[in-house]
Amino acid sequence: MDDRPGVGRPTLETVARRARVSRQTVSNVLNSPHLVHPETRSRVERAIEVLRYRPHQAARSLRTHRSRLIGVRMEAFGDGINGSILDRFIHALTEVAEGHGYRVLVYTAADDASEIAAYEDLLGTHEIDAFILTSTHRADPRTAWLASRNTPFVTFGRPWDGTEHHSWVDVDGAAGTREATRRLCALGHQRIAFLGWPEGSGVGDDRRAGWEDALRGCGWDPAALVVAGPDGVDEGREGAHRLLDGAVPPTAFVCASDSLALGAIGALSDLGLVPGPDLPVIGFDDTAVARAIGLTSLAQPLGQAAQLCVNLMAALLGTDPDGTSTRPAHHLLRPELVVRATGLGGPPTGHPTATITSARTPTS
Repeated sequence: MDDRPGVGRPTLETVARRARVSRQTVSNVLNSPHLVHPETRSRVERAIEVLRYRPHQAARSLRTHRSRLIGVRMEAFGDGINGSILDRFIHALTEVAEGHGYRVLVYTAADDASEIAAYEDLLGTHEIDAFILTSTHRADPRTAWLASRNTPFVTFGRPWDGTEHHSWVDVDGAAGTREATRRLCALGHQRIAFLGWPEGSGVGDDRRAGWEDALRGCGWDPAALVVAGPDGVDEGREGAHRLLDGAVPPTAFVCASDSLALGAIGALSDLGLVPGPDLPVIGFDDTAVARAIGLTSLAQPLGQAAQLCVNLMAALLGTDPDGTSTRPAHHLLRPELVVRATGLGGPPTGHPTATITSARTPTS
């Protein structure tokens, strides 16, 4: 068969002939690349690219006992703001996995129990190679279930109960809120409030800890400057009003999510106020809504997180030439503070307390 590009359908043999290696070497590059010398592997990969060779997936699955399928849960829609973060992560994950020759199979589940039931069904019907879990939390039963059955998995999120027995990738929320709060302190803000979630949420507690640590480091007591509640715009609005109605209103808001930050902006609007250098509002997750309205927010490096999750999964499955160890590996990434119109553009130009008092004083 002619092995020139575009002439006939390329086979394992034509790739081997072009790369000047054996058929077995080509097979190793496709299925166990860590066994092949890097220079040889590069030559074979170049031949595969030039010839546009694509292995027959069904035959490959029979030979390797791998389906090349990764399972990942699609989260509930929520308020359509912060739920979009995991949608973006799954989109990035799908693109990265495709580059490794994997396909992502998405499923839905209402809670942990139904997700575990989905694992059992998918492992029996689709022979999933591995799972990538999201939304980790304390006493998470999903990881224990998969581990007890020797099913490979990686989590996007830390094991919040302190166990380190599996590979994970996460974003350092505390580092993000700490940086935002320190920046506000440096600009002269003293009463920096935090709108967060009820205690017990690993992610929420982490984000609150960064704010609290930075505020104490600036010499301010955070005790009366925090309101916790469910994640949502209405909840953020209500929480911000509680703080603004206090004897000494806050001069800035750091929020555990963009939804809560939007609520804070709504509360300021109710009082005739606009967020900015005098009254900054900072969200978390840098959602599309944040970009649309000019909300300063902390952006998660979702593309990098997806790449690392797939790399760790490939290492567990023995298909990553740069990482074949089955020992757990962990990556903690830093979010990026994206400054927009709602804050951190410069030092405060007035005294927000006086403005709030004036705004709430009825006219005669």
